[in-house]
Amino acid sequence: MMKKIIQAGAIPFRPGENGIEYLLITSMGGNWIFPKGIVDPGETPPITAKKESGEEAGIEGEIVGEMIGSYEDHKWGGECEVRMFLLRYQRDLPAWDEGDMRTRRWCSYAEADRLLRRGKLKKMLAKANEFLTRPPAGSSGSAR
Repeated sequence: MMKKIIQAGAIPFRPGENGIEYLLITSMGGNWIFPKGIVDPGETPPITAKKESGEEAGIEGEIVGEMIGSYEDHKWGGECEVRMFLLRYQRDLPAWDEGDMRTRRWCSYAEADRLLRRGKLKKMLAKANEFLTRPPAGSSGSAR
């Protein structure tokens, strides 16, 4: 039986003029995706998600809360489990590892949903948006 590869990814977000904005990056094939990578030995999935945001998207931020969800992917001839986390944007990095290979774009929820092609990524975006726009318990408005 093949060993399952664990990957972790981030859904970067920030407040925008018209609500929450999400950061998408291009894959090597040119599709819009979220930053993600393999969880290396000695790393936790949240640490990997944060690290990949720096390497692939050129941003720093902090992981917010628990895993937002996960999905299965078939890659490198095996099974991957991709664990996704919310990442609150803090700043752009002046230079980053994959800056010359990827494009990054801040989008509204509607635009991000339109640009993402894969249903699994759309589902993670929807979960993130639901979490970030849900009023806190015992409150009448959103404090996030």
